[in-house]
Formats: sequence, C-alpha cells, structure tokens
Amino acid sequence: MKVLKALLVGWRRPLRKIDMNVLIAADSFKDALPALEVCQAIGAGIRSVRPELKIRLCPLADGGEGTYAVLAKALGLQPVEVEALDPLFRPITATYGCSAGGETAFVEMAKTAGIQLLAPTERNPLFTTSFGTGLQIADAMRQGAKHLILAVGGSATNDAGIGMAAALGWKFLDKNGAVLSPTGGNLIHISAIVPPSDGILRVNTEIICDVTNPLFGPTGAACVYARQKGADDAIIAQLDSGLQHFAQIAAKSGFTADPEYPGAGAAGGMGFGAKCFLQAELKRGIELVLNLLDFEKHLSWADIIVTGEGKIDSQTAQGKLVQGLCQRAMKQDKPVIAFCGRLEANVAEIREIGLKAAYSINDPAEQTSLAVMLKNTGTNLERVARQVFKAPPE
Repeated sequence: MKVLKALLVGWRRPLRKIDMNVLIAADSFKDALPALEVCQAIGAGIRSVRPELKIRLCPLADGGEGTYAVLAKALGLQPVEVEALDPLFRPITATYGCSAGGETAFVEMAKTAGIQLLAPTERNPLFTTSFGTGLQIADAMRQGAKHLILAVGGSATNDAGIGMAAALGWKFLDKNGAVLSPTGGNLIHISAIVPPSDGILRVNTEIICDVTNPLFGPTGAACVYARQKGADDAIIAQLDSGLQHFAQIAAKSGFTADPEYPGAGAAGGMGFGAKCFLQAELKRGIELVLNLLDFEKHLSWADIIVTGEGKIDSQTAQGKLVQGLCQRAMKQDKPVIAFCGRLEANVAEIREIGLKAAYSINDPAEQTSLAVMLKNTGTNLERVARQVFKAPPE
C-alpha cells in the first residue's frame, strides 16, 4: 500500500469537505457480488465513518455479466424467459430483455455462456459452447425483434461464436462431412460451413464488449483470456490454432470479417463470429452503458467518484470499464479512486488508467483462499471504504 499512498499526495484534501458528494459507480466483482451490491457495500463503509457525506449509487457494467440488470430500467426492458443451454449443453432457463414495443432485444451472453455458470472444476474452453446464447437470439428473432443488442463479456467459451451460429441453423462439418459439435476444441476440425437450409435470419445487431483484442495470436482470445476460463498452456495453443484455422475457413467460405479488427477476440472470438453470422457492429461497452445511463449528469453532481471491479491490471487501460469511467471523469476534472479484489497494476499503469489511487480489498500477506476472499467481498469492501474515507487529520 506504500506506493498507492504516495499517489494520494495532494489529493486527500477534498476528503476534508463536509459537504462532499460521493458517486459510487462500480462494476460487479466476478463470482462474488453484483454491481449494485458492490456499490452498496462501499456506501455502507463510507457512511459508517462519514455520515455527513452525500452518496449516490450508480451500478455499472461494460458488456459482461450484470449488464442486463444495469440497463433494464434505462432501456425499459421486459424480461423474456426461454429454455436454453448452459456452456456445457445442460438445460437452463435464461432471461433476455425486450423493449415495450418488441423491436429491441437485449441478450446478455453471460446468462447462458457465462463462466459463473460453471464450477471451477468444470471450466475448460475446449468443451464449452455459446449455443445457449444463440437459442436466446433465435427466440428474439421469432418474436419479431428488429434490433439486437448483444453483451458478450464474462464468457466461459472460446468457440468463435460457432455455438451461437449453430443454434441459428448453421452447420460446421469436418473433413468427412460429419457435423461437429460447436465447441472451442472443434474449431481446428472445421472443413466447411453450411448456412441454414431455411434461409439466414437477419436482425440489426450491435455487440457491446470491453476488449479490443484480435481473434488469434499473442494478444488474441485464447492467449489472453483462455487461462482464466480453465485452460493450460497446451489447451491455449490448441485453441489459438483453432481460431486461426477457423478464420481461414471463414474467409474461404465468403465471410469478410477481419480477424485483426479490435474486438474480434471478445468473448472467446464471439466478436468475430457475430461479424460473420450476424453482420454485427461492435460497440465499446462502457461508452454505450454510460450514455444510456446519462452518466454526465451524475459526474456533474459528484466531487469524487469511487469505482471498482474484480481485478485491476495492465488490461484495465485497454478499454475496460474503469478506464472508460476515468476518461469521462477527467473531462470534468473529477478524481477517481478504485477498489478491487486483485491489484496487479503498477504505479505507471494506475496513472495511465486515470486513477488517483487503487486499493486491493484483500491482504496478500494473509494468504487467504480464493473461496474465502470471494465470500468476504462485501465485508472487505466496507472495511477498505472505512479506512480510505476516515477523515484525515488537519
């Protein structure tokens, strides 16, 4: 914490204000707490030591799990339940949102293909699929949706969207003409792509995501994200080869999507697959969410912003939620601090993100198990919020 305290020099003075407005605008902590509960825990910690401060909660998301909950009110979405499949093809009842007139559907990939749906021992992107997400999209299309917003963060998959496409009627054949199961491990075996026999359904589609990675390579979907989805080095190499192979097959089949464009590697390659099979347009998740929530008004009210997410590292400066928020805050010269479960960013990276300071809510010296840390997320958020906002000496 010594380095982080140094970053606070010249900044703690605003904490002495007794009429300070504090905007708490945090993301969910994966596998621990949804965004609203994260904000509530931080707020409780601040109120316990500074009851005079005015506090406003603004839960956020950038395309990952919890995005539906954050945007449902802003978009006036009504829940629609559909029988789908989870990442391991197991039956699941999932919800997507539909606008009052039925023209806009909002599908959160994490509800059917999310990593939080799997126990740690079940996570292996060789065997997971986005088929359930495709079932939701197909239902929305049958219901007459003309506009689809697909939030793709937080996935357990690395299938380049072929699972989603298979649910829409596409088939992926091996060299012998047999239909392949649409999983990440089978990308390398695809020899032909067959469109739906009853025609291709089209809907105006926007993908919201929080990354700018290409489809494959050292900064691609597998090499950067597959390990957190349960892959080891050998699996990562296999998946990366599969993604590269699939891009070649897609090009030979007439698809014009570029595997190098920013976001192609989002959600295990769903960005690329959505370009191919839905002709989707990719949007930066945090920018869309902040616009829909009219975030500028909240910023204008605030004297300081408290944000947070499960991990802050070098990737946070590559279009993640916290950086997107900091960019907005800097335009109004508003300071931002962040709480996180794991802090892996150095001083230069913290500054690059735009933060005044960042705090891990877990003490690595305690060597507590991950399960215990996740369980204690709310308590630890309150504790660190109390420590940071306790009135400094004059």
